[in-house]
Amino acid sequence: MGKTVKAPKKRTAEKKAATASFSFDSTVLVKRLLAASPERAREVLIRRFGLGTTATRETLEAIGDRSSITRERVRQIEAAGLDAVRASKAFKEAGSAFDEIASYIQSIGVIVPEEELLSALGKDEKSRNRFRFLLVLNAVFFRERETNDFLSRWHVDTATAKSIHDALSRLYSSLPDNEVVSEAEVLDRFLDELKGVNDAYKDEEVLKRWLSISKRIGSNPLSEWGRTTAPAIRIKGIRDYAYLAIKRHGEPMHFSDVAKAIGTLFSKKAHIATTHNELIKDPRFVLVGRGLYALTEWGYKPGVVRDVIRETLEEKGPMKKEEIIKQVKEARFVKDNTILVNLNDSRYFKRMKDGRYSAV
Repeated sequence: MGKTVKAPKKRTAEKKAATASFSFDSTVLVKRLLAASPERAREVLIRRFGLGTTATRETLEAIGDRSSITRERVRQIEAAGLDAVRASKAFKEAGSAFDEIASYIQSIGVIVPEEELLSALGKDEKSRNRFRFLLVLNAVFFRERETNDFLSRWHVDTATAKSIHDALSRLYSSLPDNEVVSEAEVLDRFLDELKGVNDAYKDEEVLKRWLSISKRIGSNPLSEWGRTTAPAIRIKGIRDYAYLAIKRHGEPMHFSDVAKAIGTLFSKKAHIATTHNELIKDPRFVLVGRGLYALTEWGYKPGVVRDVIRETLEEKGPMKKEEIIKQVKEARFVKDNTILVNLNDSRYFKRMKDGRYSAV
């Protein structure tokens, strides 16, 4: 059985482009254009683009194996078939149809991720295959291959596309390695990098579509943006969802509440015991009370209250009771009395004549 082309993993903008509507029938148009190519080339084009009875798109190797010819020979036949169509009367007569497609791409931002564009052009795989064929046929449409930095995408303006690529690269460089920023901030930063690009394209939907082209910039379910390598963006499991839940809450949470929040915010089932185990194992979280967890990045410190008092006194020197309580409560989520009970343990702390305390 011949190999087929594997569909890439889909990734679209925050808001997909509205389904396109055209005055022409793509089925009729593609049939007319295919008729302009020689029979053998037509068969190759049908199989390569999935334009037959099924939507399966075949590789050069698969077609070559079935026809007992080399992969290179299949490529040559395909290229000759496309050239024959481009030189035909049918192609010239289809000019208005190509103009409609170009105008649509222009209207949604000039450059669009391939999967999003094809999904907007066709409602099913067969119709998407027809539009893929039309895009390949006309040189007004330019396809950029997927790279380490960007998804595969189509555009109709090389200069604008280059400006957007460059702006995305600069935006990535400006983002911190592991921190995230709000959606409003990332859009403002992006706009600052887009000087020279037509203001007509700079609405929120288009900006997010352009951002979605980048493989190195992403967002999380809380609409925070950052490098895709950042822990808050690269969400892999309960630990990451727990991090986002606590961060959104803004203060320490009991592990049972964290599990509930994961279900509410992200529609992910999280068992209480599993959530607790994940919090214990991850250095991003610190136990600050009975079952209460905070984020290490907030400045909370691990250890029992006695350890926090000792560390505070060793770092800042002897302090009065009120100052110690204030410092410890910035590191742990505990009651004043709990701090005082530990502070009055003469095995570990000593009250000086001036009322200050020091570690023993």
